[in-house]
Amino acid sequence: MNDVDRSMSAAEVGRLARAVLDAVGTVVVGKRDALELVLAGILAGGHVLLEDLPGLGKTLTARSFAQALGLDFRRLQFTPDLLPADVTGSFLYDQRNGDFTFRAGPVFTNLLLADEINRTPPKTQSALLEAMQEKQVSVEGVTYKLDEPFHVLATANPIEYEGTYPLPEAQLDRFLLRVSFGYPEHEEEWEVLRRRMGRRREEADIKPVVDAATLRAMQAALEDVVVEDSIGRYIVSLTAATREHPSVLVGASPRGSLALLLLARVRAVFGGRDYVVPEDVKEVAAPALAHRITLRPEMWLRRVDPAFVVGEVLEATPAPASGALPSYAAGGLRR
Repeated sequence: MNDVDRSMSAAEVGRLARAVLDAVGTVVVGKRDALELVLAGILAGGHVLLEDLPGLGKTLTARSFAQALGLDFRRLQFTPDLLPADVTGSFLYDQRNGDFTFRAGPVFTNLLLADEINRTPPKTQSALLEAMQEKQVSVEGVTYKLDEPFHVLATANPIEYEGTYPLPEAQLDRFLLRVSFGYPEHEEEWEVLRRRMGRRREEADIKPVVDAATLRAMQAALEDVVVEDSIGRYIVSLTAATREHPSVLVGASPRGSLALLLLARVRAVFGGRDYVVPEDVKEVAAPALAHRITLRPEMWLRRVDPAFVVGEVLEATPAPASGALPSYAAGGLRR
C-alpha cells in the first residue's frame, strides 16, 4: 500500500505541514502567515497567485516549496514575446521518423512557477487556463493529461507596474487564493543578509520533507474534515454578500465559496482540528475572495482595496454558533 492509498489523520497532516513550513522558513525569512497561505493553497489542491513588488521572495518561495514537498519543478519566465506553445509544448517534425512528434512544454511538471505571469499578453496567459482547471493540455486537437499533483504558483507584479498586462478575470478566478508578502521588517531583512553570508553562495537548498505521493495523501485526508451545515451556509452568505456590496461591480463567483470551503479545511488542520470553525473561514476570506471582486470605477479612483470590501462583508455577516453535524455525513465524521 503506497502513501496515497493509506489513510492519514488530520493530526498527521498538520504535523507534516508544520515540518514543511519549518523547512521553507529556513530559506524564506519571516512571513510565516503568507507561507501558511501558500501551503494551504497547495494542500487544498489549487493554484496560488503571489502578487507583490519585485524582489520580495516570490520566486524563492515557489522553489523552496517545490524542494520541501519533493515535487518535480519547472520555472517559466513570462515575457512579452512568449507564445502559447512555449507553455504547453508543440509538434516538431522528426526527420528520422518522417513524422511530427510532440515536445512537451514546461507545464508538464508537478509544480510550475509561472514567473511574472502578467508580463505576457493575455493570449499566452490563457494558455494556462485549461491546464489549471482541467489538469490537461490540448495541442493541435490532441489532449494530454498532466500528472498529479499539478499546481501553478504564479508571480505577478502590481498592475500599475510598468510593462504589465492585467490578468483576465477568468484566469484570476482559477487561482484559489492571492497572497502578498510585503516588505520585510528591518530585523528580517538583516537576517536575509546574515544567512546569505553564512551560506557563502547564492543558492539555498532544502531537503524534501515529503514526496508527491505523501502530498496526495495529505490532500485526500482533507476530505475527512467536517464542515457542518451552518458553516457551509456562512461561507455562501459571505460570498453572496460580495455581490451585493455597494462598492462592487462584480462579486465573487461560486468558485469563491468553494475556495473558502477548501482553504478553511486546511486552516482547521493547521489548528489541530478535523472540523471547521467560523474563525477558519474568516482567516482565509480575504486571500480567497479579494481577487475575485471587480470594484466600481469610482472605487478604483479612490484606491479602495478589494480586501477592505471583504473585511466589511465579514463584519456585516453574522457568524454561526451551531454545533450540529453536517447533513452530507449521515453518521457524522467528527472524532
